[in-house]
Amino acid sequence: MHFEEPITTNKMTRRYPVGIQTFSEIRKGNYVYIDKTDLVWELIKTKFVFLSRPRRFGKSLLTTTLASYFKGQRELFEGLKIMDLETEWEQYPVIHIDLSRAKDRATTAELQRVIMLLLDPYTEVYGKKDNELTPGDTLAGLIRRAYEKTGKQVVVLIDEYDAPLLDVLHEEEMLPEYRRVMQEFYQPLKANEAIIRFCFITGITKFSQLSIFSTINNLNNISMLPKYAAICGITEQEFVNDMAPDIAMLAEEYECTPEEMHAKLKMQYDGYRFAGKSPDVYNPYSILKCFNNQFVDNYWFDSGTPSFLIRQMERFHTDITTMDHVEAPATAFDRPTENMEDALPLLYQSGYITIKDYDRMSNSFILAIPNNEVRTGLVDGLIPTYTGLKRFDTQGFALRFWRALKKDDIHLAMNELKAFLAGIPYVEGFKKKLEEVKNYEGFYEYTFWLIFNMLNVYAQTQVKCAGGRVDFVVQMPEAIYVFELKVNGTAREAIDQINSHNYALPYSTDRRKVVKIGAQFDRETMTVNEYIVE
Repeated sequence: MHFEEPITTNKMTRRYPVGIQTFSEIRKGNYVYIDKTDLVWELIKTKFVFLSRPRRFGKSLLTTTLASYFKGQRELFEGLKIMDLETEWEQYPVIHIDLSRAKDRATTAELQRVIMLLLDPYTEVYGKKDNELTPGDTLAGLIRRAYEKTGKQVVVLIDEYDAPLLDVLHEEEMLPEYRRVMQEFYQPLKANEAIIRFCFITGITKFSQLSIFSTINNLNNISMLPKYAAICGITEQEFVNDMAPDIAMLAEEYECTPEEMHAKLKMQYDGYRFAGKSPDVYNPYSILKCFNNQFVDNYWFDSGTPSFLIRQMERFHTDITTMDHVEAPATAFDRPTENMEDALPLLYQSGYITIKDYDRMSNSFILAIPNNEVRTGLVDGLIPTYTGLKRFDTQGFALRFWRALKKDDIHLAMNELKAFLAGIPYVEGFKKKLEEVKNYEGFYEYTFWLIFNMLNVYAQTQVKCAGGRVDFVVQMPEAIYVFELKVNGTAREAIDQINSHNYALPYSTDRRKVVKIGAQFDRETMTVNEYIVE
């Protein structure tokens, strides 16, 4: 991105739709809108569509855009790409249900009650029969009566279809019961196919055994199609073309050039890919909130890392240190949620790792954490699980450790590390974890990874090289630190291993100083017993 001429900005002329997910409100309020209506026009050519995207990624905005289109609200689309494509603007009856309002329900009876309440606005228009006692029966009746009353096929839009299930994902007894409720609700979609003009379903995860995937056999899952990879999110081209004034305005606030601010925002919010052949896209929620607040921060995690994700990572003993380079065939990370054998599908579908590369010949992918915002937020959520400490305690140590390395005071850094590890508590449920890992180096690798990723410092564990695998490598602006960690061994043996296996050799041509550190940890005190620096 390059600005040929200075851009004049006026902070009062740009309105950002923070917290607004309704297309009509955004258009009527003259808020910033990234035009995706050419893709919307392509999308409506398919009758039954499913789209999976992470939370706060524009699914609800897309759904309400479809609602406005099928209601024939032509005036809202003036000046947008679809105006050069659509000529008819035919109106259809629209049933739009947002199931995010049905999450966190303690019983299946409560879940059914809430879904019935969501259908109430449509029963007021199209009526309801006394024998329609369940959500599915009510939806079926609404579709039939809407068709009979208007003479037009019906459009059904279901946003966040999986929201009621995510909080019981780990509950073996509850999940089947909740699933049956949702199956009953979705069954009318297939049964009434002949009178449905368009059906659009969004969510985060993919529950294949729900009837929307098993009985609607013509449901088209566009989640990983290159054609629709950018239907949610902001591409680099859109960012440059549509948001140059916003970038310049924020650069002025930070007293840097627009080019420098663009690079900062790219590292913070860009990096998502949703197909093998796909442009990188920015998180739309975070970038708009950043511009609205005139402050670069981690906005995607305002509500914290979802508890269901942490529980699944614990359940599958996820090795968090591998999340910067995950190699997987297509069948591995797009597996149905209820058939998962590890947390990879959920991590991908939830947006915590994303596609970084694709090999067409083997149909396999490289996945990694998308950007700095996700990295920081994920680490914040994982720290209590993997260390037993609160985020604040760990962050304070991490800053002191990082500052010591930055000053090239490795001895101060190691003393900080000793004190930190000695202070890790035996919290409930964590003592067993410590007992399981204290006889090998994995616990310390996890801890180091969390510490440095909290500070967005480039850190790797089990780094492959010609001589084997390095336990830990930390890359700082002025130095590269090569760590070998020993529990059953000595610090001298650790240093000797670095040297004999040439662990530092790959960094010998780097302009930065290379520092080798051998550390030995005591199995009883769980902290550094001795270390050697070369």
